[in-house]
Amino acid sequence: MKRMMNLKKYVVLAVLTLMSTTTFSQAEYNILNATKPDEIDQVPEIYKEISKEKPIPYGYVNERDILWSKITWEHIDLNEKMNMPMYYPIDSANVNSSRKSLFYTLLKGIKSGKITEVYDDSFFKSKLTMKDINQKLTRVDTSDYAYELLNEGETDIKDFVDEVSIKSEDIEAYRIKGMWYFDKRHGEMKYRLLAIAPMAPDVQLLGRDDIVSDESLPLFWVFYPDAREVLHNAFAFNEVNHRSPISFDDLLNSRRFTTLILREENLYGNRSIADYIQGNALYQIMESERIREEIRNRELDMWNY
Repeated sequence: MKRMMNLKKYVVLAVLTLMSTTTFSQAEYNILNATKPDEIDQVPEIYKEISKEKPIPYGYVNERDILWSKITWEHIDLNEKMNMPMYYPIDSANVNSSRKSLFYTLLKGIKSGKITEVYDDSFFKSKLTMKDINQKLTRVDTSDYAYELLNEGETDIKDFVDEVSIKSEDIEAYRIKGMWYFDKRHGEMKYRLLAIAPMAPDVQLLGRDDIVSDESLPLFWVFYPDAREVLHNAFAFNEVNHRSPISFDDLLNSRRFTTLILREENLYGNRSIADYIQGNALYQIMESERIREEIRNRELDMWNY
């Protein structure tokens, strides 16, 4: 009886998730019934109520049920076709107002205070304030003429000051940190996403012709469980069915993206692959695939006696 009750609970949650997925469709609402453009995008009241649903919470994992685990750091290249739903749209003026990029969604959540667990590194040692984040996102260029005006006592120099900011179009990749673990209670290998970081060029070098740099840096690390509610209500484009988008939370938790493993938890201070395989990109990719295959095989090894 208890098992049947649990089954019914999961079925109800699945139905609610499916219904909430259609809440903010990437296609316009009411488009077939509208008599004028203002009536397009009017969301039915029933969908507004469904959209208040929270993401399905993670189940509690007893430490004694974890037979094996490994923490990995991975790179999500936004040039890869499978990863592009995280990148687009970079210009929301030409698309449905409900569609935003993953970076825009994260940043809006941080600015609104809905996402508070933001850090400078993936080990969550140094927490960032909004002021710290703005310093990573914005650069102010003051012209020589503006300095001359200041020396002459002028205070209104805004026309001679340029502000350069990192936008969605500047995000080149994401870094994620997560744990693979074998759950003996369920008898399977599982993955739990722990942190995510948008990658972009250094804002101090962005748009400068005198300095050329291809290096991307993590802007900030978000403790992922704290961002789930925000990402649950933001949706990525679904090329298969435009009427049924997928939330960013579902996309990330179901690992609907392609990655390259950069680092694994290891004896040598969690050193990265690039630290011990230097100057050879092919060998680095091969090592990344070796680690991935080792994780896959671990689940099979658990069943060998």
